[in-house]
Amino acid sequence: MSNFFSSWLWLSRFRSSSFKHSFHRTLHSITTTPHKTTPTSSNLFNSHRRTKSPWTTWSIPLALALSAGSLSLQPHSDPSFSESIDSDTSSVSIGGKGSTQYVVKGSQKELPQELLEELKIICQDNISLDYDERYFHGKPQNSFHKAVNIPDVIVYPRSEEEVSKIVKLCNIHKIPIVPYGGATSIEGHTLSPNGGVCIDMALMKKVKALHVDDMDVVVDPGIGWMELNEYLEPYGLFFPLDPGPGASIGGMCATRCSGSLAVRYGTMRDNVISLKVVLANGDIVKTASRARKSAAGYDLTRLMIGSEGTLGVITEVTLRLQKIPQSSVVAMCNFPSVKDAADVAIATMMSGIQVSRVELLDEVQIKAINIANGKNFPESPTLMFEFIGTEAYAREQTQIVRKIVFEHNGSDFVFAEEPEAKKELWKVRKEALWACFAMIPNTEAMISDVCVPLSHLADIISRSKKELDASPLVCTVIAHAGDGNFHTVILFDPTKEEQRQEAERLNHFMVHAALSLEGTCTGEHGVGTGKMKYLEEELGVEALRTMKKIKSVLDPNNIMNPGKLIPPHVCF
Repeated sequence: MSNFFSSWLWLSRFRSSSFKHSFHRTLHSITTTPHKTTPTSSNLFNSHRRTKSPWTTWSIPLALALSAGSLSLQPHSDPSFSESIDSDTSSVSIGGKGSTQYVVKGSQKELPQELLEELKIICQDNISLDYDERYFHGKPQNSFHKAVNIPDVIVYPRSEEEVSKIVKLCNIHKIPIVPYGGATSIEGHTLSPNGGVCIDMALMKKVKALHVDDMDVVVDPGIGWMELNEYLEPYGLFFPLDPGPGASIGGMCATRCSGSLAVRYGTMRDNVISLKVVLANGDIVKTASRARKSAAGYDLTRLMIGSEGTLGVITEVTLRLQKIPQSSVVAMCNFPSVKDAADVAIATMMSGIQVSRVELLDEVQIKAINIANGKNFPESPTLMFEFIGTEAYAREQTQIVRKIVFEHNGSDFVFAEEPEAKKELWKVRKEALWACFAMIPNTEAMISDVCVPLSHLADIISRSKKELDASPLVCTVIAHAGDGNFHTVILFDPTKEEQRQEAERLNHFMVHAALSLEGTCTGEHGVGTGKMKYLEEELGVEALRTMKKIKSVLDPNNIMNPGKLIPPHVCF
């Protein structure tokens, strides 16, 4: 498949959703062996060959591929728990407090032939040593972060038992493991700075059990949230979290993600009932029962959610489900400034109205949406709301918020009730990032993810917007305004170092502003390698040492996604 993936590297420069859909179908037809299976709840989403969601297959510039290829040949020493500082490049370790580096260094040792042969026995044909495939897995498709190495081998387990055997072997040989889901994360979570084994969960995507009366479902980690909701729709149920298209349930657990519906339904932490996890020694741990609440022992479920693959590999997830709302209304309105829009979001939440979504987009983002989608929305700061419930209740909420909007300088309040109109409005919001790339082609994006207490939202957005508008870079603002979480998409030319540094400066500014307001450096994207440098300031070194102690007990050989989450300078 080498020639095919080389062609793919060139083709992936095209970022349109329609292109990704059609190309994915071509890839599927090439790599999938036809089979006759009657769809059931246990095998409906079971893929027999390696396939990825269409939304994960976007830009990997060829120049980066060549660069990574040369870097991967460099010799390195063995990894350790407290990674040493590279005196040749910086006095501050990458990921440590004050770090400005973004190419993650690592120490790679040769993969033992014995391990490779044993992996082939376990995985049979579901294993790859192809360079292009390994590079694809080693460079996150949605992230500007890089690493000096790529995985040595990709394995595609089909069951929990296979995952356990793979992990146990890697622990014996002290070879690093990087779990891999939908590949939509943006903070370098799936980088392989130490090489090793990448465990791609693409073949583990079954719905294992659906309990309609209990409103919960048991699934494999590789199934996507969009696929899952397609399966659940005939039962009148849905899983409410909606991060980027293509995200898998296992990855969503690992990063403790959320999305636009978190203001109503909470984050992944609130919607996972139980997990099964393979620990570093190969043991399979069940974290809780299927009961909706329990006081039995340590909350191991919450420990694993957000651990980003550093403590174990998630192999099964039991999720809390919701009834599909009887009725919904989607509304949009415009404002003279982002502060006015943020003030309305705060006032709406303070009113006690149970909105399901409150999304804020600035005038630059609206312009990008107009260009990419042929729309004609007013190019001014905009709020998007969704109200759910009975038909009468949804309409009542709409009118109450309409009054709040006009009390805060809002205008052009419009709303939609028809299913297709609502779907189209949320579609342009969900594809906001692609719209940015359509507006400024051949760029990469640095995406901020700060979150503050709701009362500080207007303040931080105003301060950030002033700094962004003064920058020579094109920057857009997208906020989950109902829970104080906002993003900026900072577009920069990856071939121009001064632009990357300016993007980094803007990101630093917003993170430190959020921390000064008792906020966090990451509301939903996770830490990975990109946000480690901020954790000591946010949490304190004592908290990080506690995390390190937990990590050392559960993973004494430091094989589980090493170099992520915990800053390398933290020792105990």
